[in-house]
Amino acid sequence: MTTGTPFAGAVADDAAEPSLFATMSTMRAMRRLRPDPVPDELLDQLIQAAVWGPSGGNMQRYEYVVVTDRTVMAELAPLWKRCVDAYLATTGKYAPEGMDEAAYGRMVAAIEYQRDHFADTPALIIPCYQFPPPRIEEEGLRIYAEALGAEATERMGRIQERFSALAEGSCVYPGVQNLLLAARGLGLAANITIWHLFLETEWKAALGIPEGMNTFAVVPVGWPRGNFGPVRRRPVSEVVHRDRW
Repeated sequence: MTTGTPFAGAVADDAAEPSLFATMSTMRAMRRLRPDPVPDELLDQLIQAAVWGPSGGNMQRYEYVVVTDRTVMAELAPLWKRCVDAYLATTGKYAPEGMDEAAYGRMVAAIEYQRDHFADTPALIIPCYQFPPPRIEEEGLRIYAEALGAEATERMGRIQERFSALAEGSCVYPGVQNLLLAARGLGLAANITIWHLFLETEWKAALGIPEGMNTFAVVPVGWPRGNFGPVRRRPVSEVVHRDRW
């Protein structure tokens, strides 16, 4: 029986701990998948979990593309390889700070395995979102500027693109996290990636996603080849700032 807390990366098997904590503390990114198909009803459960996630303004503008067809997956495999190769040659070339080289080498090996066996991926889930055109009247803009003040209003004008991207992401990623939790709870392996954005135009063309629709991740899903285990994360004491930084 563990005596620590799941927040520190321990596996929570104490009956006093909520089962959700055990799920979260063992929800590693699982990239080595068996080729066995995942039943549609399980994939629907994952999407249901995602839909239960919060959505900004309760607009619920999300859409999910679910790919299981082998022909489509084979068409996407070369795109995936190009994206992964681009990542490993740049951002992914070096281990993150605080991660030892051996551990990072194992992670890269799993990434390369997924790249080389991508055509055998049982399912892909691509979350999409698109904000509706804003409905803002002149009077609303006046009140907006008065509330923020001149300096903040001018600053918001400069970061509007970033603000919009974060606003859309905040409507999508809580649902994606629900999806990952549901996958773990069902014994399915999954991991979230955004490497497809290197070639988003090509991915959208291959999947028939409308030009104006934004894609936010590619989530491979399948039955794991390995075992779930404790995640390794920085302890809370290193990351929390109480009241002020």
